[in-house]
Amino acid sequence: MWRATVLTLFPEMFPGPLGLSLAGDALSRGVWALEAKQIREQGLGRHRAVDDTPAGGGPGMVMRADVLAAALDAAAPVDDPRPRLLMTPRGRALTQARVREFTEGPGAIILCARFEGVDERIVAARGLEEISIGDYVLSGGEIAALALLDACVRLLPGVMGEEASGVEESFETGLLEYPHYTRPREFEGREIPQILLSGDHAKIAKWRREEALALTKARRPDLLAAPTRSPPRAR
Repeated sequence: MWRATVLTLFPEMFPGPLGLSLAGDALSRGVWALEAKQIREQGLGRHRAVDDTPAGGGPGMVMRADVLAAALDAAAPVDDPRPRLLMTPRGRALTQARVREFTEGPGAIILCARFEGVDERIVAARGLEEISIGDYVLSGGEIAALALLDACVRLLPGVMGEEASGVEESFETGLLEYPHYTRPREFEGREIPQILLSGDHAKIAKWRREEALALTKARRPDLLAAPTRSPPRAR
């Protein structure tokens, strides 16, 4: 079973949207497991403090390395094989390729920071991999963790109805996804492209590839400069 452990000051945010739709159904069926751990349980003093003022001065507060180390150690033993992730805007950008790597493993341990961030020493001390979901700043790591988990869970075997649903998507082969259409055949003067109604699957595949390439050139030309990858094999 794929297992996720989230360390957070707001465990009530989980499972949140992950308890609904495909992820929620898979959670109820035992395809994956989720536990949210309260960092403050390892907090210091009567008020369970988890943060302190930044060394060298400056605004805000910083989460303490000793508290976070205690929280991580309590949540998972040293020999736990799952990667330990820290959601932070300064991390490496999360990609579909990295999501697939996470999905193919035993799960993930995710630390959700708050305030100005965490004491730098915890990153090296507990081997945290810093992950970012975009070039913007959130109030904390919880929403980023939800996004990462959703991206992973939907790729687990038995979660999506058809294996191809996860293969022909944006980023899987280095391109954005081609346009989709369905009934009605005509909508406010706009018709479904005739090629999609032709029944010629070879021509349809060629059209979709060309549309995906055109969209990628227009919107994400940076993807075309990256190495391409083959679609993942069905598992």
